[in-house]
Amino acid sequence: MTPSDAAAAAGDIRPATADPDRARVDRRVITVISVAHGVSHFCHLLLAPLFPWLKVEFGLSYAELGLLMTVFFVVSGIGQAASGFVVDRIGALPVLLVSIALFVLAACGLAMSTGYAGLLGFSMLAGLGNAAFHPIDFSILNARVHVSRLGKAYAAHGVSGSLGWALAPVFLVGIAGIAGWREALFAAAGLAAIVWLVIWRNRDVLAVQVHRAAAGSATGGSEGPFDFLRLPAVWFSFLFFLTATFALSGVQSFGPEAARSLHAVPVAWVAMCLTTYMLASAAGSVAGGYLAADPSRAERIIGIGFAIAALSALVLAMASWPAWMVPLMFVLMGFGAGLAGPSRDLLIKRATPPGATGRVYGTVYSGLDVGLALGPAVFGLMMDNGHPTWVWLTIALFQASLIVSAFNIGRLTRRPAALVRT
Repeated sequence: MTPSDAAAAAGDIRPATADPDRARVDRRVITVISVAHGVSHFCHLLLAPLFPWLKVEFGLSYAELGLLMTVFFVVSGIGQAASGFVVDRIGALPVLLVSIALFVLAACGLAMSTGYAGLLGFSMLAGLGNAAFHPIDFSILNARVHVSRLGKAYAAHGVSGSLGWALAPVFLVGIAGIAGWREALFAAAGLAAIVWLVIWRNRDVLAVQVHRAAAGSATGGSEGPFDFLRLPAVWFSFLFFLTATFALSGVQSFGPEAARSLHAVPVAWVAMCLTTYMLASAAGSVAGGYLAADPSRAERIIGIGFAIAALSALVLAMASWPAWMVPLMFVLMGFGAGLAGPSRDLLIKRATPPGATGRVYGTVYSGLDVGLALGPAVFGLMMDNGHPTWVWLTIALFQASLIVSAFNIGRLTRRPAALVRT
């Protein structure tokens, strides 16, 4: 290990950017963590693409199938807040290895399930495996990657998540169509096992020194381990993520169908709308990573990104646009949301006291699971009652509120006193 490696492992992110060894290590860390994050998003969709097979195999209702996804995100959300403490206590690398192993076990268990109880239990196990990913990822990236490359690291992290979501349906449905749904899940377990081996082989650059002195306090003093919960910026950040993913869940679940109802979009285009959104979001994350090189402008980049997204959603809420404009609005909306992603993660980093990275990211990112769990039910009620316009107006309103939220978090993180306690 080079001296700069040792410094970074101890949480020092000040080595010279021109150091070729430092740059090479940073690239390894970013690549491995991005691959791990991609497989976590892949495992979000272990079951959803296979619903047609599971419905026939076990005679399940749509409500029963939907509950499998609900328990995944409920367990993940509760576990995410708790897992941050574990990451801060024992280190991110051991928890990462256990999390990937849980994905392997869950996929194998789902493949061997003979009834609904098995599907439900192993969905919960997969949710537990997913719970620790954001505390793990950001603990490692923040400690091991030079600050000048963090924007690009966050961009790669965001892109890998989008690609994981995009890969899962193609991978699982393709194998299920040829060999069967059980074989598709065993193949998913094999993919996760390969990623586990990649992490193990690169464990030397992923290990982060645990700040034992800070284990009992968010501020590194003698106060309690829950003192970070008194930081206003933490709770504003939690609400930021809840709001963002609530809007995202509307786009993912009923956005294309609401657009089809309002603008007579051909059925063949409906699925394409979501695909274009995810690809544009990935492209926006790449652009946002370069713009986030200067952390001081994080709020402005978030504001621009979500202004683009909110205006695009507002256009979709207006009836009688030509059908060809709908995919274009999905592209603009996805790009705007993706553009804001790396700067959003830098803003959370500014709100994190030394030694409390796992706890803060665990708490903040649990808002992501809450938003994903609540959103589809709310937007589904709007659609059931014949109000597709409300879907897009609500999405636009929530995205616009993120602009105000980002500047509020930025104001708090620039005032040291506000970071200590309310």
